Amino acid sequence: MKTTAKLLLATLVMAAGTNFLLAAERGVLVREAVLYLSPDTASNKLSAVSRGREVILLERSRNWLHVEALLGFAKTPDPAFVEDEDMEGKTVTGWIIDSGVVWASTANGDRILFGAAIDSEDEASRRHGRRGADQDALRLYRRVYDLFPTSPLAGEGLYRAADIKWQIEKSDVMTRPSARERDASLRQGMDEQPMKFVMKKFPGTKWADLAAFHLIDNKLCGDWQGTSKCPDKEAEMYEKYVKERPQSPAAPEALYHATSRRAALIEIYKTEEQPKKSEESKNHAIGLAQQLVSQYPQSDWSARGQMLLHLLQQGVPTYGNVIQ
Repeated sequence: MKTTAKLLLATLVMAAGTNFLLAAERGVLVREAVLYLSPDTASNKLSAVSRGREVILLERSRNWLHVEALLGFAKTPDPAFVEDEDMEGKTVTGWIIDSGVVWASTANGDRILFGAAIDSEDEASRRHGRRGADQDALRLYRRVYDLFPTSPLAGEGLYRAADIKWQIEKSDVMTRPSARERDASLRQGMDEQPMKFVMKKFPGTKWADLAAFHLIDNKLCGDWQGTSKCPDKEAEMYEKYVKERPQSPAAPEALYHATSRRAALIEIYKTEEQPKKSEESKNHAIGLAQQLVSQYPQSDWSARGQMLLHLLQQGVPTYGNVIQ
């Protein structure tokens, strides 16, 4: 009986602990904070906690917060995008001053996080901007969705976080020798999971459309090497995208890329001694350019399409080193 009672007590304690963790208030920092050993600025400093890092509230004491802070690792993917819990980084418990933390209960908390993300993104674009501001922006955008999943800004926040991560990875991928390989499968592409997550959580939205557009990057050839296979395949992908997502904000750009590739094929097929396909490509390119101009007249891509259309109608080569 005693053993049974002990087991029951242990089960109740574990359940209470689990419920506490589930009920614990989560917050996100919109400033950089110092994590102290005790609620006193004279105590030992345990770590610095960056903007966008999540904290779990353990207790409050006057103007101090006792929290668990997820610090992550500087050279690994952001914890927001890591599925393997063993890779999420270290959690440190300590005290921070009670300021600059957004909670789920904070009035306009979603807008505050979104605004902080925009500010960090702007800082990252500056020549001598704050170091790590791009990662700060990534985390802050992601936390809009994490903390306020039903917010009108949640979809855009999730997409912007994925977009920043994509661009950071792309700048690295494209500097590698494999980036010049004709076959896209021979290079390491960008991680598609964040974009696919956007598409899963916000289907039918422009954020899902934009995410789907990014995925095309991983299928593009590094170097056409003067052959028709790559531009033909790429044009098909862009045309398919426009057909499936005509209302996407990226549709005009996709249509322009499809047009430019069909235009390039005019000269490429000539070098491959396929005059019939060259003429077919010209007609196809003209048709796509006309579609771009008429279907998306307000887009900057439409103006570029108009330029391509002019060159095509004048018989001016748009690919290679041909000078008339």
